[in-house]
Amino acid sequence: MGRSDECVADSFIVRHRLGQSGFTLLELGVVITLLALFSFLTIPLFGGSGGISKLGYSARCLNGTIKYLFNEAALTGREYRLIYNLDRGTYSAQVLEADGEVVTLSGIGRETKLAGDVRFRDLQLPGRGTFTTGEVTVRIHSAGWVEEASVHLEDGSGNALTLHVMPLTGTAEIFEGYKTL
Repeated sequence: MGRSDECVADSFIVRHRLGQSGFTLLELGVVITLLALFSFLTIPLFGGSGGISKLGYSARCLNGTIKYLFNEAALTGREYRLIYNLDRGTYSAQVLEADGEVVTLSGIGRETKLAGDVRFRDLQLPGRGTFTTGEVTVRIHSAGWVEEASVHLEDGSGNALTLHVMPLTGTAEIFEGYKTL
């Protein structure tokens, strides 16, 4: 062994003898326990299981689609349409092109099904009434407003959420339970 090898070996032995060689088994056990506890507490938040979370997930997705279409209408100067199919539990979007052609959107405006056993209970539009079946079209105007609406979602367990779409902002307030306009 050369001189430099002896120094490396000596410094390893000194560190090892002074107790500076790493973590103890107890410290590793505490870290693993904490990681398991944190994952146990946070994974259900992202799992999407259970009726309430599927109901909430559906409401947030619909709210995001409405806001996206509202912003696109304001930016492009074109009218967008959100089509609710109350029987199938789906919604999709269309855009009215400058030449008058109505084009079905892909991407965020594609036909989207509500999650799990979530369904539309009804759709209330002031001045137009309450719809429980069929296909309902809501216009999102290029001037920067959307038709006011209350969308009522329900799951198989009877849990309900209400989305109240605000005309001037294009966002929806989400309420637990069934709320009317």
